[in-house]
Amino acid sequence: MQKVNIIWFRRDLRLNDNAALYHALQSGIPVLPIFIFDKNILDKLDQKADRRVAFIHSALEEMQQKLLKMGSSLEVYYGTPLEIFKSLAGKYELVQVFANHDYEPYALERENATRHFLETNHTTLVTFKDQVVFEKNEVVKDDGTPYTIFTPYSRKWKAKLIDDHLQPFATEKYFKNFYQQSAHPIPTLQSMGFIEVDKPFPSQSLNEELVKKYSDQRNFPAIEGTSKLGVHLRFGTISIRELARKSRGLSETFLNELIWRDFYHMILFHFPQVGHYKAFKPQYDLIEWRIEEGEFERWCNGQTGYPIVDAGMRELNETGFMHNRVRMIVASFLTKHLLIDWRWGEAYFAQKLLDYDLAANNGGWQWAAGSGCDAAPYFRIFNPYLQTQKFDPKLAYIKKWVPEFQEFTYPAPIVVHEDARKRCLEVYGKALKK
Repeated sequence: MQKVNIIWFRRDLRLNDNAALYHALQSGIPVLPIFIFDKNILDKLDQKADRRVAFIHSALEEMQQKLLKMGSSLEVYYGTPLEIFKSLAGKYELVQVFANHDYEPYALERENATRHFLETNHTTLVTFKDQVVFEKNEVVKDDGTPYTIFTPYSRKWKAKLIDDHLQPFATEKYFKNFYQQSAHPIPTLQSMGFIEVDKPFPSQSLNEELVKKYSDQRNFPAIEGTSKLGVHLRFGTISIRELARKSRGLSETFLNELIWRDFYHMILFHFPQVGHYKAFKPQYDLIEWRIEEGEFERWCNGQTGYPIVDAGMRELNETGFMHNRVRMIVASFLTKHLLIDWRWGEAYFAQKLLDYDLAANNGGWQWAAGSGCDAAPYFRIFNPYLQTQKFDPKLAYIKKWVPEFQEFTYPAPIVVHEDARKRCLEVYGKALKK
């Protein structure tokens, strides 16, 4: 039986500057690259035209072409990790399995179960930091406790950063150590119950001119002022080290966005209850949210009668993307104008966002609802009209996504802003005084 080490790709779909791959290739044993389309995840997806599954599939095909040129091949499977590793253990003599850290609750459960099986098979699972610059306890207060406010965390993060933290892992030097075999076919999307999507995915190249103007342009949804690299960071088709290294001298504001990612992953590690959809501030779980499925559906479909909100939701539904400023507006509207539980909105974004990431999505929604760490105070309620005047003054974004907003066919506002604000303050105030 062939002796191999395995590199288990998960949310790190690239061959360059990959921590676990680097260590695997240096191990002295042929490295077999694998990816598992995890049925435990895929079977819960409602949409058969899921853009994220299509994105992963596309990234794997790109990796496969590179591996075939080296005389190697990805082995891609559709199943549960345990059954796949049991199959691999019958096919190869497994020495070690290499992977990069994941911080989400299900990922940790999956990892523990896999580790337990591998150990009974005399195989070890070793994991490495890769998707963030700093993780877990690497940036904490002087007394060793975790930060819960972003600004002091970001100061410490920047003070701690040295060039070595952003050095790429030179995997290319060791590509000859991939296990040599002929092409292993990748399961088709159709064979897994999904269909092709026809819209192109965002480019993974960093537009340096955009980054230089990022601070001035990032809040205006009608402008191409954001990088749209979120999906590439989410699935690891770009290295966080490369991105931080390139952006470091171009824009402090852009670098801060990368630090926010580290911050939210650190929060998920230290406060795992947020990954199980508990409010970071427990008293916010006392809020009496309204159970209004009809209003929630209007919000989902972009039919609230508030054009900036509806534009954002329609952009999301059609493209899998929503501008960052608009994400804040629609989240504030759902939780404060409609008084609908932030978890409903978080779950909807989880279904639709191409760049969905539990740590960041949960953090953003709890920020908007006021229940999270470093959150907006509950009495800060975005006025959609003022947000429109400030960030879409020529209505270009609204006209693109809600062309009928001035016509009789467009719905009347679902709620009056002033009334909704008053109701929100009363309900939040009542819960938070308990």
